[in-house]
Amino acid sequence: MVNAQSLTVKGKVISDEDGQPVIGASVLVKGTTTGTITGVDGGFSITVPAGNRTLVVSYIGMKSAEVQAENGMVVRLQPQTLEIDEVVVTAIGIKRSEKALGYSATAVNSEDITMTGNRSALNALQGKVAGVEITSASGAPGSSTRVIMRGYSSLGGSNQPLYVVDGVPISNGQIGSTDINGGLDFGNRANDINPEDIESMTLLKGGSATALYGSRAASGVILITTKRRRIKK
Repeated sequence: MVNAQSLTVKGKVISDEDGQPVIGASVLVKGTTTGTITGVDGGFSITVPAGNRTLVVSYIGMKSAEVQAENGMVVRLQPQTLEIDEVVVTAIGIKRSEKALGYSATAVNSEDITMTGNRSALNALQGKVAGVEITSASGAPGSSTRVIMRGYSSLGGSNQPLYVVDGVPISNGQIGSTDINGGLDFGNRANDINPEDIESMTLLKGGSATALYGSRAASGVILITTKRRRIKK
């Protein structure tokens, strides 16, 4: 009988959000170790045994789906939304569960940053991260902000952390000028970022966390992730 025979099924896995093919998605016969992964066009081919035509399709960052196998099938995977307080952004944009990290990483979400009404995202961190010293060069609006995360480890160099915005390191040096009356403070780069545009800030203090950024991260790293607008087609 036909029902007693195995069946070779060909199909395609796409994103339900934008219809793009999902490359490298796992397609597994439920309850078995028989499986395959999708190709560059999201396509796959798998042989399912008689009596078990249920496929489990999964991909990192998307919700798993259980579907019945049939030729020409199209599986749509939906994005999996994670709460910002459950994950933190670590080096090179990798997201990890905060409980799974073996080093100090503190995440501050956009609500905590904007609730004070401070125009400086760095000054808004005051009192929100343990062990971090945040001071302003002066009381004037727009003045430079100094952040000390791992103590004073250098006498001649900078003790400031490295700032990484959406994966791009930026210089946070003070912009100033001198004249006969003293000096003028024009602020520093990190203070130019609008707090309303920030989705989250992650402060990395552990040596193993900052090693990927080299010597520039000797005093820690502040990762800034900005908000993104998703456009559905």
